[in-house]
Amino acid sequence: MDLNQLVVILATAIATATPLVFAGIGETITERAGVINLSADGTILMAAMTGFAAALATNNVLVGFIAAAIVGAAFASIVAFGAITLKQSQVAIGFVLALLGADLSSFLGNPIVLVPGPTVPAWNIPLLQDIPVLGRLFFQSDPLVYASYVLIIVVWIFFYRTRPGLLLRSVGEQPAAAFARGSNVVRLRYLYTLLGGALMGIAGAAFSLDFKAGWSNRSTAGYGWIALAIVIFGGWNPLRVAIGAYFFGILQSLASVAQSNIQNVPTQVFSVAPFVLMILVLVLTSGEWLDNLLARLPVGVRRPILRALRQPAPAALGKIFEQD
Repeated sequence: MDLNQLVVILATAIATATPLVFAGIGETITERAGVINLSADGTILMAAMTGFAAALATNNVLVGFIAAAIVGAAFASIVAFGAITLKQSQVAIGFVLALLGADLSSFLGNPIVLVPGPTVPAWNIPLLQDIPVLGRLFFQSDPLVYASYVLIIVVWIFFYRTRPGLLLRSVGEQPAAAFARGSNVVRLRYLYTLLGGALMGIAGAAFSLDFKAGWSNRSTAGYGWIALAIVIFGGWNPLRVAIGAYFFGILQSLASVAQSNIQNVPTQVFSVAPFVLMILVLVLTSGEWLDNLLARLPVGVRRPILRALRQPAPAALGKIFEQD
């Protein structure tokens, strides 16, 4: 494999991973506030269909993304109301919505299946696109990809370098302490659940208006679950979540290359391979065998590796909080 092929694979991986970056960071924001939104797969499907339909009707990609974000926030509001206000199971509500969104998107989107429509235009950034290797990797794409770069940086700074970000993390870790200091935990959880849902909606539109360009029934099925897995893989850290998304994108790019070069293997194998490999990585980095292996290393070596591979979930994730 020469340098040009490697650059093409990595550039494709970055573009492929962009919807997962939006979905993963959206779920990270939600879970950092202590709420689990398992509706990701149904939300992404419904938002992909709605975003494409809105863009097709108005011939305006921006309208499509706005409509998709509204759908994502609407699904998230159901999760928030059921989990925060009604104090019902977050897992059950999210799972039902995931199934509902998948079926509803197929039913409502049937008239626009395989209909050509608008897509996000390519836009190479002047000067930066001419940087050797890096220019081809990062700056010869489209505005949505560039927006994902900004999202990663902004959310990381917000989480770890601002007071509101500290408050967000405290709501997911110790909501009682945050409430005692005067924070409205319920309001903050609603806010960040809806914000995370809106980003998931944008992820859906990213599939139908950019990555896969068009709508077909269940075209993004499975990506919502991968986004949820990437949040765990990334330890609820936006930077690491983005790395997980790009890793999955690389797996997809390599699968495409293998499919082109290996003719005797069914194409379904290459389509499924990235999902299987991602699950395998999760298993390998979370099993007890890894603890036993690392236990043989010196403490000074073991601790950095464990910190790199594992981060605990927010302490109050999925737990009901009674705000008097």
